[in-house]
Amino acid sequence: MRTGINRTTGNRTAARTGRPAARTAPARRTDSRRPAPDPAARRRERERLPRYWFAERLLLTLSGQRPVHWMLGHTLGAAYDQLAALAPYAPLLPAPPGRSPAVKHCDEFRPSPGVIEAFARIVSGDRLLALAFRLERCTDQRWRCSAVELGGTRR
Repeated sequence: MRTGINRTTGNRTAARTGRPAARTAPARRTDSRRPAPDPAARRRERERLPRYWFAERLLLTLSGQRPVHWMLGHTLGAAYDQLAALAPYAPLLPAPPGRSPAVKHCDEFRPSPGVIEAFARIVSGDRLLALAFRLERCTDQRWRCSAVELGGTRR
């Protein structure tokens, strides 16, 4: 059997059949183990989502770690008033063992374009608290918080 070079593809072909020569498949992983996900990469991925970004900021404000005016450019009037009323009580203050509170999970519902209604589960020591907030995309295309509820009661 004679072999030659296929002029269109440059592959070695069998002269009689005109088929390309056999190739080997690339090496692939055959075990079921996967590399462990990088926690820092997952955290950065989460922080790109508006709901997580706002949940973290609201958590820092309501736990007394940041002042209320830190949220001034990120909230609309009514939400800022709600934060100003809640913040002096520091409702998300760390639990007695001293572990600082953290956002355990945050999810969203989009009732209409440009609106996100989000909820977050906040863990602080052995306590699990609920935080709900509403985000609206303003004319400058930035998300701003327009309402905040903590633990099921609107304040």
